[in-house]
Amino acid sequence: MSRIVPVTVTGALLGATLTISAAAAETTSYHIAKVQDLDIFYREAGPKTAPTILLLHGFPSSSHMYRDLIPVLAERYHVIAPDYPGFGYSSTPGVDQFQYTFANLADVMDAFTVQVGLQSYVLYMQDYGGPIGLRLALKHPEKVRGFVVQNAVVNVEGWHQEVVASFQPAWQNRTPETEKPLRDAFSAEATRFQYTHGESRADRVNPDAWTFDQALLDRPGNDKIQVELLYQYQDNVAQYPAWQEYLKTVQPPMLVVWGDNDPFFTTQGRDFFKTLVPGAEVHAYDAGHFALETHLPEISTAMLDFLDRLKTTN
Repeated sequence: MSRIVPVTVTGALLGATLTISAAAAETTSYHIAKVQDLDIFYREAGPKTAPTILLLHGFPSSSHMYRDLIPVLAERYHVIAPDYPGFGYSSTPGVDQFQYTFANLADVMDAFTVQVGLQSYVLYMQDYGGPIGLRLALKHPEKVRGFVVQNAVVNVEGWHQEVVASFQPAWQNRTPETEKPLRDAFSAEATRFQYTHGESRADRVNPDAWTFDQALLDRPGNDKIQVELLYQYQDNVAQYPAWQEYLKTVQPPMLVVWGDNDPFFTTQGRDFFKTLVPGAEVHAYDAGHFALETHLPEISTAMLDFLDRLKTTN
């Protein structure tokens, strides 16, 4: 079903170095699953007999954003972190060969979970992981045992409005001129900004994170992929009512871990999950969009407590 990927060679081909902590090097394996004629790269760790945690990454990153979290969780859980098409080490077909919509990415991830034999899982959703994960949950509610949400939203108020205002012209009338804010969102300056803005522990932000992401973003043709997905994001906003209804109706076990200084998503987005799911556990940190970079000990401790309780009750 899968084959081991020589990651060091792949990284060299991309002109980037994949940084792996000593613990991750001992516990994490790297694979490719063939899904719908695509190569889907994924990281895996932990005993396969343990409950599975499916880590869904955000923009503009990949499973690389979970490189340090994976070995911590893998001490007690089975952990899988895939790269979406167009991201990380997965296939990157051109926009004329693959339909880059969030619904299509979710379908690929759904097929991926079947391919690697996942019967149930807890979803960790950050940024783009939110709209992909919630589509999985609506499609297969019986498979989702719970949610960990980190800076992903399901309400319009969860966005800083100046971000929405910069995207709306392209959503309403797509032209090269209105697309410019979409293109600016994955410039080298913007990628670094996503990792560093609002971080109270700036000295803990590893520059390898944004350097690695940018090396992948700068591959020929990838700009068209990223612009297409940012344009298609408007469909996620249209799905908010359905996702809200799902959460209110199902009342799934939920942990929210949030970087309060996120330049894109607001604390209203954080608190809205508590409105929808009153039993949700919420932890806020003096951090930005990629809070895992600086607050891994706190987030992983909250996660393990949540997952251990979930294991005994679900």
